[in-house]
Amino acid sequence: MSAGFKVLSLTDRAADRIKAIMADADRPIAGLRVGVRNGGCAGMSYTMEYAEAAKPGEDVVEDRGVRVFVDPKAVLFLLGTEMDFTTNKLASQFVFNNPNQTSACGCGESVAITPVSADRLPAQA
Repeated sequence: MSAGFKVLSLTDRAADRIKAIMADADRPIAGLRVGVRNGGCAGMSYTMEYAEAAKPGEDVVEDRGVRVFVDPKAVLFLLGTEMDFTTNKLASQFVFNNPNQTSACGCGESVAITPVSADRLPAQA
């Protein structure tokens, strides 16, 4: 992706939680890897894992003191997404506020996402 496109951004809550998780890791962590995979009743699920280093072709997003590596296969599905961290009486979880998401299953584990097409790409900064 071009440097003018913002693939993903983080809220303060998400950045703080990622920093806390990385500080408790049992090995050196360079950042968080985010992607999507096929599966679930709605068709896709978000993925997150520790990243020790960038993989070839990944977009690297630096936001609020956190480094996020975006799987190249996920970029068009995640373009413009804001990652948040929410806490309520029953759960604490990362939430993806994704403008490309068209629906979600009732259990909240999977989503339907339409990839960004060339005519929907944001204008370069």
